[in-house]
Amino acid sequence: MTSNGIPLDAGALMSAMLEGILYGFSVLVFMGTMWSLTYKRHVRDINRPIVIVAILLLLLSTAHIVVGIVRVEDGLVKYRDTYPGGPAAFFADISQETYVIKDALYILQTLLADGVVIYRCYVVWQSIWVIILPGMLWCSVAVTGVSVVYSGSQSSSGASIFTQEFSRWIIAFFISTVVANVLSSGLIAYRIWAIEHKIATIRTSTKDTMMPIIHALVDTAVLYSVTLITAFICFICSSNGDFVMMDLVMPIISIAFYMVLIRIAINRHRSHLPTVGTITETRQLDDLQQYPMQPLQFDIPRFTRSHNTSASEIGNEHPSGRRSPTWTSVK
Repeated sequence: MTSNGIPLDAGALMSAMLEGILYGFSVLVFMGTMWSLTYKRHVRDINRPIVIVAILLLLLSTAHIVVGIVRVEDGLVKYRDTYPGGPAAFFADISQETYVIKDALYILQTLLADGVVIYRCYVVWQSIWVIILPGMLWCSVAVTGVSVVYSGSQSSSGASIFTQEFSRWIIAFFISTVVANVLSSGLIAYRIWAIEHKIATIRTSTKDTMMPIIHALVDTAVLYSVTLITAFICFICSSNGDFVMMDLVMPIISIAFYMVLIRIAINRHRSHLPTVGTITETRQLDDLQQYPMQPLQFDIPRFTRSHNTSASEIGNEHPSGRRSPTWTSVK
C-alpha cells in the first residue's frame, strides 16, 4: 500500500518542530505539577507514586524528542546522499533503529498513562469489577504495542508501516487505547459527579465543588482521544500525516496527565473536600454514599444578657479560666 500526503522528509522536519513546541509547554506544566504536589507539604505527605509517574512521563517525552532529533539529522544530513531513495525513503523505512526506539518509547508512554487512568478509576470506585474491561483493554494495548515494535525490528530494510502485517496490529492498538482511555475517564467523571450530586444539598459554599475536576478529566480525555482519532484516520487513509500526529501524541499525553493533577491540587487548596488523589481521600467520599443522609440538628448558642454579667463573660468557666457560652438546643 502506497502512502500519500505530505512528503516524509518535510513531515519529519515539521513533526520535530511541533513536538519541540509541545514538549516545551509540557516541561512548564510539569514544573507547575511538581509545585502543586509539593507546595507547603511535608515530605511524608507527598504522593510519591504520582511524582514518580510524572517524572517518568517527562523522561520518556525527553528521550522521544532526542531520538526524533537524531532521526531527523540522520535522514536530512548524515544519510541524505547515501541512503537509496534519499531522505523520503529513509523516513519511510520502519526498520531503522531510531524509528523502532521511538515506537518503543511511545508504547511505554501510552501504557504508563493508560495504567494511571485505570488506577484512578479503581481508586474512585474501590471495586475491582469496574476496571475489568479497562484492564483487559490495557493488556490489549500492551500486546498489540509490543507486536508492532517487534515486527518493526524484524522487518526488512525499506518496509512500510502501511503494509497489511503492520496494519492489523496498529488498528487494534489504536482502538484499544482510545476505548480504554475514554471508558476509564468516563467512569471516573461519572463517579465524581454522582458523589458531587449527593453532597450538593449539604454544601455550605459554592466554592467547595469538585466540578472543576470533572471538567479537567473530560477535557483531557477529549484532547487525547481527538489526537489519537486524528492519527488513526490518517493511518486508515495511508497518509503520511500519521507520522506527524504520532510524534505529537507523546507530549500531549504528558500535558493531559499534568493538567488533571494541577486541577486537583488547585481544587484541594480552595476547599477541604476530598479529591481524587489518594485512596484515603476517596474512601472519605465513599462514606458519604455508604451512610444515608439524616436530617441535620443544630445546637445554636443562645446568648442572654443579665444585669450582673457582661456579654463577654456569659457562660461557664473553662479550666483555663475563660468563660464559655451557655448552649441551648434549638430544633
